[in-house]
Amino acid sequence: MAVRYIPYFPNTLEGQALLDNFVRTKRVLRYRDNDHVVENIQRGMPYYEVEPVEQVGDNPQHNMVLRGECLSACAYLKDKGVKVDLVYIDPPFASGADYAKKVYVRNNPKVAASIAQAEKELDNEELRTFDEKMYGDIWDKERYLNWMYENLMAIKSVMSDNASIYVHLDYHIGHYVKILMDEIFGEDNFRNEIIWKRSTAHNDSTGFANLHDSIYYYSKSADLYFKTPLVPYSDDYIDRYYNKTDADGRKYLDRDLSAKGLKGSGYSYVWKGKSGYWRCPLTTMERLEKENRLYYTSNGTPRYKQYLDEMEGIPAQDLWLDIFAVNSQADERVDYATQKPEALLERIIKASSDEGMVVADFFGGSGVTAAVANRLGRRFVTSDINLNSIQTIRDRLIGGKAEFEILEVKDGVSLFRNPVQTMDKLKKMIPGLCDNEEKLDKIWAGSIVSTQYGVMPLYLPNLLDSSSRLLDKPMINRIIREALPDLPADIRRVIVYYIDITDRNDIEQFIKEQNDQTTIEIELRDLKQFLDDIVVEDDAEWEVSETHDALFSGWKVTINSFHSDRVLKKIEEVNLKGRQQVLQQKTKGKEKKFVPITISDEGLETIEWISLDCENAEKNQPWHSDVEIKRDHLGRVCLNGKKTDEFWDGTIRCDKKPLRMKIRNICGDETVWTL
Repeated sequence: MAVRYIPYFPNTLEGQALLDNFVRTKRVLRYRDNDHVVENIQRGMPYYEVEPVEQVGDNPQHNMVLRGECLSACAYLKDKGVKVDLVYIDPPFASGADYAKKVYVRNNPKVAASIAQAEKELDNEELRTFDEKMYGDIWDKERYLNWMYENLMAIKSVMSDNASIYVHLDYHIGHYVKILMDEIFGEDNFRNEIIWKRSTAHNDSTGFANLHDSIYYYSKSADLYFKTPLVPYSDDYIDRYYNKTDADGRKYLDRDLSAKGLKGSGYSYVWKGKSGYWRCPLTTMERLEKENRLYYTSNGTPRYKQYLDEMEGIPAQDLWLDIFAVNSQADERVDYATQKPEALLERIIKASSDEGMVVADFFGGSGVTAAVANRLGRRFVTSDINLNSIQTIRDRLIGGKAEFEILEVKDGVSLFRNPVQTMDKLKKMIPGLCDNEEKLDKIWAGSIVSTQYGVMPLYLPNLLDSSSRLLDKPMINRIIREALPDLPADIRRVIVYYIDITDRNDIEQFIKEQNDQTTIEIELRDLKQFLDDIVVEDDAEWEVSETHDALFSGWKVTINSFHSDRVLKKIEEVNLKGRQQVLQQKTKGKEKKFVPITISDEGLETIEWISLDCENAEKNQPWHSDVEIKRDHLGRVCLNGKKTDEFWDGTIRCDKKPLRMKIRNICGDETVWTL
């Protein structure tokens, strides 16, 4: 349970939007059938215990990577008195899309003992891959806007007075979110809607092809930091205007030196037989002549040479056509589904922050915001609820030589790699739960059957929606007023799981008082108690030896075997699906080839990353990586953030005696062993 809830602001704003039948701030509660005030409610950001996971470098700037949702991250920052100067967020777009991570099975290290053989294998064998769902961007409008409202309120509460925020969205929901931002930050603090052309032209059979995203730029106050960024000239612009070239190859455009049309009289004198009014005095004209800065027209009129190589560019406007999406061959690509280009964040960060300021991203994703902020000399705070995202950010920052701390919000429900997987697992792990949502209202996750009570509909809080995390009177009242009356007449009991609860005794008394429309009993269950000790860790066998030879002196850990139950089950699912598709095609008279994914007895192909800690022996202490190896999808080694052309040989070496080892499997699970 949350230690406490931290308010967004000491005093709430007036006139905040009612986005649902209830809202979760310190506001009046109204229901859709009337405007009767039922109760005043107070909510805020859930503050949980936060544990350090890893320390990278000395970290004098106190850079932070937080695994946790936006509200919890903001609660931690506010509790610690941390203020951020610039926020960029790329939240879900409510697009209805499912996003997956491409999982690659690495090559066998035994094959990599011979480079020629390994390369031959990689040339001839198709890469073995499968997809694993990261999150589903599936929201109904009202719940999404409630969720965004809470997030934006929380973010505003940790912004400095001169801070700015950029919210990256598309056409699905962006216009609604702008209305929220008008309310939260004030219409007067709206600065720009930036249009980013993220895609090249393509056909759309039903309308005009969508090529752009919108980025809504607001400040917290009128006293904001902003420095107009300069954009390099386009090739078309150069060809059109800088179309003259000096003998030394320098491109230039010629500018008028006459004072015609200029306010004031200019400077009157005769220059090489040309009399008139000029923009500069005679002494300047003489200097320009000596410097070869004058260009003469066919009738002898002097004009000023403005060289292209002396110009930084033109001020950026609100239409960004010159920044391209990350392609498959880009060096910055990290194989993250919604990765944004570094050039996009570089423009934003340079415009709205200075060196030493704090840049924050509460939907960290691929880690682009933190990576660019670090490169540009800013401090950074980034968070994400998805473990794969945290790992991607961490590895990317390691490659960029950043110093930072990784912390984890201990909310009791951060199982597996992401909330989607946890929700899917929950439905499978709850004994007897039947997925019959189509027969029930959408508020129910399904039902279980009891010999005593018969069919019992079951409510699970949505781990993707922070507004459902706390079971309070508004939430239970919604279940009582909306969900119970619509249930079949033979339902006698429902089960309501919760993550946090305001006061269980108080909620149970409230149920007794308010549940007068039906005879259905409500049973409350603590979800965190159910989730304790259900995660099965991976298994590994290894040997540790001290090695001294002509090439290396130190310690070597040899991995003999590695087995991940969850990875193997995922591969079994992929293989089963492939075989079923082959059979289906055969029934239609079609031939479909399917090569099942196979793993060696040693199982080392399922290792993505391995690290040694020579500082701490206790399993739960913050991690200190003295040496680490990451294998790319081809199996080549990235040693301590530096790419190589080497293949992994099944070992990892370090100068000092290793005390702990951490292995990450190809799906993203990490397990720590004491050596």
